[in-house]
Amino acid sequence: MLVGFDHADDAGVYQIAPDMALVQTVDFFTPIVDDPYAFGQIAASNALSDVYAMGGRPLTSLAMVCFPEKGDLNVLERILAGGLSKMIEARCTVVGGHSIRDDETKFGYSVTGVIHPKHVLANAGAVPGDRLLFTKALGTGVISTAIKKGRARPGWIDAAVGSMTTLNKAAADVIVGGVGAPPHGGELRPGGQTGASIPAWSVHSMTDVTGFGLIGHAREMALASNVSLRLHASRIPLLDGALECVRAGHIPGGLKANREFAECLVSYEAGINDEVRTLLFDPQTAGGLLIAVAAEEAGELGRALKAAGVSAAEIGEVIPQARPTISVVG
Repeated sequence: MLVGFDHADDAGVYQIAPDMALVQTVDFFTPIVDDPYAFGQIAASNALSDVYAMGGRPLTSLAMVCFPEKGDLNVLERILAGGLSKMIEARCTVVGGHSIRDDETKFGYSVTGVIHPKHVLANAGAVPGDRLLFTKALGTGVISTAIKKGRARPGWIDAAVGSMTTLNKAAADVIVGGVGAPPHGGELRPGGQTGASIPAWSVHSMTDVTGFGLIGHAREMALASNVSLRLHASRIPLLDGALECVRAGHIPGGLKANREFAECLVSYEAGINDEVRTLLFDPQTAGGLLIAVAAEEAGELGRALKAAGVSAAEIGEVIPQARPTISVVG
């Protein structure tokens, strides 16, 4: 076992050969949007994200379905079709699954991937001086809550669904596969049976931002790496409608729980409004990647991500371990 649950990592990693390890994860949840096809896509994107966040390549998946006995099978068909569309995009084979009768619909996947044992990107590994890059934008939790209340505007829904159905594959291809020019002009070397390239970038730690929100997952990186983090609130991208949802009180229970748990480790510079503070704890679904990369490569990696069509913002830096664990500045 190379990576277990000691540091709250996104997936488990188990070595099976000198140059190969398995990456394993599982995730499923209840519908967060009205469209069953989009729900299936979101569930698949969310499950696949944990493998990408470790630096792995998804190979196979198993579908998990809970569905009412008298439910409309056309709805179930659309959920499965949506999930399959994203698995095909990820080149991840659906090898089967399991279904049970349940009064409440739930859907997701168990995903297995592969990775080179020496190139696992875990929560541990960030070092002082690293820059923090973040892909995607915050706000899917509050917007999903507004959707459930029938208060979300069409533009907000489109932005949130677009984010949640976008795989982190393109970002992982750049970070791990070396898409774009290697920063030192070196040749990429094949990664043995895994089929992945040896990383071209000095990425020291990576995680995806999902249910615990940006602060929750940043906390896990900081604690595992024995460092502290400084986040710049003005640089953190927010989805269209996210601030309006907070102001209107569309706050999911998970956000409140995240804030109660982790805010004791956070300090705020004066002038950061409460709406932004709130969104730092917003539970994300199929959220972006939080990447700790060497300072001298941060700009070039950011440009490579953008060239690949990935939204990427430099939102902070890693600093020596101190109190508070996370400081949020303007």
